[in-house]
Amino acid sequence: MSKPVNETATAAAPSDFIRDIVAQHVAEKKYPQIHTRFPPEPNGYLHIGHAKSICLNFGIAHEFGGICNLRMDDTNPTKEDVEYVDSIQEDVNWLISAWADKNLGLKPKGKTPDTVTSNGKPDFYLGPSTLNAQPSTGVEPFYASDYFDQLYEYAVALIKNGKAYVCDLTPDETDEYRRQAKESPFRNRSIEESLDLFTRMKNGEFPDGKRTLRAKIDVASPNIWMRDPLLYRIRHADHHHTGDKWCIYPMYDFAHCLSDYLEGITHSICTLEFEVHRPLYDWILENLDLPRPLPHQYEFARLALSYTIMSKRKLLQLVNEKLVTGWDDPRMPTISGIRRRGVPAVALRAFAYNIGITKYNGVTDVAVLEHAIREELNKVALRRLAVLRPLKVVLTNYPEGKTEELDAVNNPEDPNAGTRKVPFSRTLYIEQDDFMETPPPKYFRLKPGGEVRLKYAYIIKCDEVVKDNAGKIVELRCTADLDSKSGGPTANRKVKGTIHWVSAAHAIDAEVRLYDRLFTVPEPDAGPDFKATLNPHSLDVVTAKCEPSLKDAKPELRYQFERLAYFALDKDSLVGSSRCDDRTAQRAVPTLILNRTITLKDTWAKEAKK
Repeated sequence: MSKPVNETATAAAPSDFIRDIVAQHVAEKKYPQIHTRFPPEPNGYLHIGHAKSICLNFGIAHEFGGICNLRMDDTNPTKEDVEYVDSIQEDVNWLISAWADKNLGLKPKGKTPDTVTSNGKPDFYLGPSTLNAQPSTGVEPFYASDYFDQLYEYAVALIKNGKAYVCDLTPDETDEYRRQAKESPFRNRSIEESLDLFTRMKNGEFPDGKRTLRAKIDVASPNIWMRDPLLYRIRHADHHHTGDKWCIYPMYDFAHCLSDYLEGITHSICTLEFEVHRPLYDWILENLDLPRPLPHQYEFARLALSYTIMSKRKLLQLVNEKLVTGWDDPRMPTISGIRRRGVPAVALRAFAYNIGITKYNGVTDVAVLEHAIREELNKVALRRLAVLRPLKVVLTNYPEGKTEELDAVNNPEDPNAGTRKVPFSRTLYIEQDDFMETPPPKYFRLKPGGEVRLKYAYIIKCDEVVKDNAGKIVELRCTADLDSKSGGPTANRKVKGTIHWVSAAHAIDAEVRLYDRLFTVPEPDAGPDFKATLNPHSLDVVTAKCEPSLKDAKPELRYQFERLAYFALDKDSLVGSSRCDDRTAQRAVPTLILNRTITLKDTWAKEAKK
């Protein structure tokens, strides 16, 4: 079994069928070193489904003293962008930040591998024995596009062995022939002609779609992926990494297995939909007479999460149609959105481990993720007083102009967190929801003639309700039991309700963004239009009154507004700092902006029971 992940001193060792396989290989000393990889396509931002794969691939390397590469499988220049590359690198570095292993994200000094000749075949190796690599300060990406020269030579080798040919069928014709298990009329083209045409394809003589390179396998195979699949297509487009050097690009299936081989990958771990691709993965490697041990592919079930869309195409649609503010909108299931919302990396890692790795598809309840977030934030969040929807309270028997400094606990879960001082004065703000003029039975908050305790302060009684001309409640006039503060003669007097507050004279304003689930139904994809299930209340913005200590809020800290929810500082707050973007820098006045990460309790479960 695998070694425990040292997330905490009591963390349980993750166990699953892939780790069991790796553990067996380690025990058998099958490989000098375990080598995995996380290979996203840079055509969008990573989402929480990728977090599961990141934690699996980097986690296995971390647990077994191995190596894990971050590799951009960048074989489609029309959909890829440097923005996506940068975001992927940032997300991965953030998610595995607790793992300081020198081999995670190992990057070679140079990008050109050594060349070895074996049986007259080209062989290139980027494995650890020849890497001459050095640990970096963070994960740095490898690129499949760095291997385009080698991949081209491998393709030529397949043609020379009579195992690949240039095909002139159009894309639509190719698809139709493969569906019908029908042989291409160009399948028996001579090796010499295919070599000539493939060279001319590389030289840019033909337009997009004119010709392709296909493997010669079995057009009647029951596995459609083995029916003479495409290996290369013509695409006259600049590439984010190689510029205009190439006008032919390898298909994902061809580039992926060979990139694994070039990097010395031992365990190529993919999601379950690639199980039918595995015969092609193996065929390509086995038909190139490669001298070194070949990588092996293993599949596991991808993450499906309720109330969540995982499709990159649909997430891009939300961005392009401005239904969200961007890829890092805190309502998005992207890792950057989750991070901006204030979810700690340790909570996301705990979630990825707790849901397990299986061979069976299923839907994970988003409540499991939310539980992991609450569990972590409860341990680390600093408690603060804030009022989201203020209602003015005047303590008529409290001296005007007087201010007290009261002791408040920073985190009851952490004795070392200590206490802080919060100011108290005659005029306060409480939550509008904490007062009802005609309350229902068993209502234990403030009501006319009723009493509540102000947390860390006094017991107060509501004497008078002040309304404006429209009948709206604008102020409560109360009296305080001035002996009921901690240490006072009536400090132990019991009242059934305790509410939070802030001193009006000392409160600071904050823009508070109350984020909620983006969709209203567990399966947004089930209907004809996923956008029809968007939650119209997924974001509510209020101006809150906060205790003055929050003026020093830090982006790396997490806060619990007592009795309300967990919050984190938004990047838009950081005007003038290195973290702000151009949009932030344009703000005329610095604004304290806090994002609600998650509520204290699962309100969705409560509503579902109703």
